[in-house]
Amino acid sequence: MRRRLALLVAAVSVLILTAFLAPLALLVRTVAADRATVRATADAQSLAPVVGAADPATVRLTVERLAADSGHPVTVFLPDGTVLGAPAPRTPAVALAARGESLTVGGDDGREVVIAVRGRPDGTAVIRTVVPRAKLTAGVARAWLVLAALGVLLVLVGLAVADRLARTLVRPIAELSRVSHRLANAELDARVTPAGSPELREVAGALNHLAGRIQELLHDEREQVADLSHRLRTPLTALRLEAESLRDPDDAVRMTAAVDGLERAVTGLIRQARWRRSTSAPARCDAAGVVGERVAFWSVLAEETGREVTLDLAPCPLPVRAPADELAAAVDALLGNVFAHTPDGTPFTVALEAAAGQVVLTVADDGPGLPPDALRRGASTAGSTGLGLDIARRAAQASGGRLELHAGLRGGARVLLRLGRAED
Repeated sequence: MRRRLALLVAAVSVLILTAFLAPLALLVRTVAADRATVRATADAQSLAPVVGAADPATVRLTVERLAADSGHPVTVFLPDGTVLGAPAPRTPAVALAARGESLTVGGDDGREVVIAVRGRPDGTAVIRTVVPRAKLTAGVARAWLVLAALGVLLVLVGLAVADRLARTLVRPIAELSRVSHRLANAELDARVTPAGSPELREVAGALNHLAGRIQELLHDEREQVADLSHRLRTPLTALRLEAESLRDPDDAVRMTAAVDGLERAVTGLIRQARWRRSTSAPARCDAAGVVGERVAFWSVLAEETGREVTLDLAPCPLPVRAPADELAAAVDALLGNVFAHTPDGTPFTVALEAAAGQVVLTVADDGPGLPPDALRRGASTAGSTGLGLDIARRAAQASGGRLELHAGLRGGARVLLRLGRAED
């Protein structure tokens, strides 16, 4: 914007100065030529009394003295054809002046000034002088340079003033842009100081109001999610009591572990809803450990439903830029989709491997596959909430990766969860 304003001011200044200085330059040249012509004419007219009354010898002496003082060639044509002074041809202007008419004629070499002198008994004499072109333009080049320097100076002053004004306009706009980017990066306490023109002040006030409103709505939403999550603790407590009262110790341990996992998920949801995640120490976890634990949990259900589970985990730890609870929720969502959308007895495979700067979790099954809009939040053709894949997608994006859906080699679905790898 500053550049455009500077170009606009420069263009307007150049146009105005051209319209003003071009006629002024022509006027300077005309005035210089007229001044030289008037001076030469005055010098020639000073000879008229002598030419009209004196003898030729006196006239010759006076003409030579005047030519030496003025620097102009002066010639006197007497009526009898005698030529005194600087040699010169009898030009048409001289012939016209011999009839009694004084005039000035322009030529290639300068201006020819002829003056008719009457009063001599033998007729009309003519005084002729020539103003060279160099004297007609004397001082014009220097005046033009001064005018050009003045024009450049005025343009530079205009550009400086325009840049100063542009800064006062651009600075508030840049501040609005910075605050907008900070709000987009979840810095909801960012505010802009109103400055600049009244319109920009109004925009700044509207942006501050919008930021405050977003902060209020987000706070209310977090409180509602936290309250809703807190309400789940009562049925969880009842479910824990029921699990502990089971007669079969293995069933009791399994149910208690499931309740513990659900309670941890609820606690994490409450913590995430009430407090912002710290950006100074990014969360990380061992993807191999989390995936192995969740697959072991789902293996019990897979055995009951007659599903064959193939697990291929990397032998070494694979740290990723994601909290353990969010990665566990993503793995649970992907494995839960396998159980929810494929018939009993459908085998599935879980693989975890390291790639270039990423850790790739692959969940593949031989079921009916996924619909085209499976990644759309809330979309489901099987009566579920349609949020499972969206949970996995957000977990992948938060770590710097992405979620990919592909068709399996033997039909079915093949889901790739690409997670950003953490520095060891």
